[in-house]
Amino acid sequence: MKQYYEIKGKHPDAVLLFRVGDFYETFGEDAIKAAEILGITLTRRANGSASYVELAGFPHHALDTYLPKLVRAGQRVAICEQLEDPKMTKKIVKRGITELVTPGVSINDNILEHRENNFLASVHFDKKMAGVAFLDISTGEFLTAEGSFEYVDKLLSSFKPKEVLFQKGKGNDFVAVFGGKYYTYTMDEWVYTEDAAVDRLLRHFETKSLKGYGVHELSYGVVAAGAVLHYLDLTQHHQVQHITALSRIEEDKYVWLDRFTIRNLELFGAINEGAKTVVQVLDKTISPMGARMLKRWIALPLKEITAINERLSVVEYFVANPAEKEELEDHLRQIGDLERIISKVAVGRINPREVVQLKNALLAIEPIKKYAAGVDHEILNRFAEQLNPCLSVRERIEREITNDPPMLLHKGNVIKPGVCEELDDLRKIAYSGKDYLAQMQERESNRTGIPSLKISFNNVFGYYIEVRNTHKDKVPNDWIRKQTLVSAERYITEELKEYESKILGAEEKIQAMEAKIFNDLVIALSEYIQAVQLNAVVIAKLDCLLSFASSAVENSYSRPELNDSKIIDIKDGRHPVIEQQLPIGESYISNDVLLDQDDQQVIIITGPNMAGKSALLRQTALIVLMSQIGSFVPARAAKIGYVDKIFTRVGASDNISLGESTFMVEMNEAASILNNVSDRSLILLDELGRGTSTYDGISIAWSIVEYIHEHAHAKAKTLFATHYHELNEMEKSFGRVKNYNVSVKEVGNKVIFLRKLVRGGSNHSFGIHVARMAGMPPSVVKRADEILVQLEGDNRKEGLAKPLGGMAEKREGFQLSFFQMDDPVLKAIRDEIRKMDINNLTPIEALNKLNEIKKLTGLK
Repeated sequence: MKQYYEIKGKHPDAVLLFRVGDFYETFGEDAIKAAEILGITLTRRANGSASYVELAGFPHHALDTYLPKLVRAGQRVAICEQLEDPKMTKKIVKRGITELVTPGVSINDNILEHRENNFLASVHFDKKMAGVAFLDISTGEFLTAEGSFEYVDKLLSSFKPKEVLFQKGKGNDFVAVFGGKYYTYTMDEWVYTEDAAVDRLLRHFETKSLKGYGVHELSYGVVAAGAVLHYLDLTQHHQVQHITALSRIEEDKYVWLDRFTIRNLELFGAINEGAKTVVQVLDKTISPMGARMLKRWIALPLKEITAINERLSVVEYFVANPAEKEELEDHLRQIGDLERIISKVAVGRINPREVVQLKNALLAIEPIKKYAAGVDHEILNRFAEQLNPCLSVRERIEREITNDPPMLLHKGNVIKPGVCEELDDLRKIAYSGKDYLAQMQERESNRTGIPSLKISFNNVFGYYIEVRNTHKDKVPNDWIRKQTLVSAERYITEELKEYESKILGAEEKIQAMEAKIFNDLVIALSEYIQAVQLNAVVIAKLDCLLSFASSAVENSYSRPELNDSKIIDIKDGRHPVIEQQLPIGESYISNDVLLDQDDQQVIIITGPNMAGKSALLRQTALIVLMSQIGSFVPARAAKIGYVDKIFTRVGASDNISLGESTFMVEMNEAASILNNVSDRSLILLDELGRGTSTYDGISIAWSIVEYIHEHAHAKAKTLFATHYHELNEMEKSFGRVKNYNVSVKEVGNKVIFLRKLVRGGSNHSFGIHVARMAGMPPSVVKRADEILVQLEGDNRKEGLAKPLGGMAEKREGFQLSFFQMDDPVLKAIRDEIRKMDINNLTPIEALNKLNEIKKLTGLK
């Protein structure tokens, strides 16, 4: 326990898995936590005369089952191993921490999601600027950036790190700027200094400067990146040669999508339970690397037209050649997770089965390279040049490792016959021992003429020859007597002893030799890390482009035309997600949208609830976004003047946990848009201002549209869906504001939604009609109709209060209003009922009274 507390003291905040023999044990507070999370038994063990300690443990081979559960529960887990063989020491076994697993630092397959990255992030910030670095230790990707708080917040939303590091003492500042939804860990102040960070990065990359990585000017980003490597030291991850470069995320290369837009467009997560996301619709990737890259592409759409058109040209090629596309997809299925397998080589955690998977992946790369080199397409030819089948190492794996090895090295039968002569000899001895003994028994029996002679084994003196007493006179002189029994004698021979020492040591030697040959192979593989990582990147790109082609074919998408104009012209656009979820037989009603800076900069869309205003806004943003990630789009045709920022303010959601109302959330998002607007921005505003009173809302909405229209430098293209029909007045005064509405058709008292965008404003909301469709009680719907008629009939200038005051006198509660009316007949009925003695009324009298009341009303 003294040894345990000493080790635990180094990582007090982690659950310590303490290896004792064949078990991992946890003690004290850790045991209570582990028992609760893992559902294992909590026991107590006496620890000295006056105290006890809680204890919970599990077998060492179950680590892969239990470790992920602890990490997913948000625990940091320190794994403490026995560092020497207990047989070799007479004192307490030497132990030490071999790995600290945290939500952001793990290479365990059971913890990692195959189709998404497991990023560790580090943020370095002061009052105005921030730097951020992202590392996925399971793939070796290492990225950094710096900029405003909004920019770093946007990157955190896009990359979704599993753990975020920052400086001690800055917890409140971090939550105020970036929110409290991340799993965080704080590090000492000295780690977040430029000198410490640069020194750590230069030591890792073994270079004299960071200029080669293009990050030397990002002082905040460099500090954040250095802190990540310090954290790897802290968590005992020292074998990290697969982290071969630090890449810069260049702000001016990618479209700005703030966290509100990522959420509102439902790119990665649905706001409503069970709804589909954009990534689910577009992701037809085959390899885990492709799935991870696709998420990155969606989070970081391109602004560079050449790069976008390169992607689109490959997608177009695959759409036009479906047979070739299918053949390539078949090869991709053989590849598996190349990126994570080669990372395991670097950390020395690769098992024999994964080595064979690496060989199969390198085999599958060859036909892909051959195909890409042979087609008449510049981009695919470039992919072919970058692919490296690593022939020599592939052949070495083929030569040395069996085709279907076990996952665990110590299970044996990993190395092929013919690789090592000594190993083959040892295997013959170990595995053909019975044959050898049978031959020897037959030979000695023939030589001595003892028919009942038999060779056996026991733990006391190993192999022996047993001879019955009747034949003991035939025993040769070179046999040594070892034991006398009642009816037999046991002997040993030089040959038998020699054979015994060979066979007993063979299995241990086989294991040691197989481990040595395998480890030599892994060391040889580590020289190919960069080549294989480049293969993984190229395969991932190819996979994403094949995925776009599959989506285009399945969903009838067309190639968009990207240009550097400032016009967005979409013909027959559709919403990529909603069209997937329509009932069978119902087709999505498409719409045209045209936005420019000369004539139609701001479109104000009015129209009833449920007519499709929100869908129209979102589909416009998604078509622009899809075209800028290099995908075909759900439209008949689309000409997109590239955008640099997409802003959305859609839907209402309270942020009660932070004490913010719906309206406060709306205003935060709107402020973020207006403070960051640019000349190439696309802005989508849906129902802005509805969280406050009608007139306040109209005033705010009007002034925001006016600000966007009159902005001195930025003529941002804007779609504004609203119920405030008063905003239709803006078209008369502002030249680039145009009114549109989503049309409906009234048939009797029913409304049919046509979902078509047409020119002109609308002055109906049909909210009461929607209430009827939702199953609102008929009396409520009827009453709402009455109130609406009166409100529309009254003079609007009197405000809402006066007409509504009059309505209150005619309110719905019929029982309450019955005797407030001035009708003399009703007064007479009231008086009759008042005079009645209900308690002493017989049934006959009651019927007579009812008849009298009926006569009073004049009814027969």
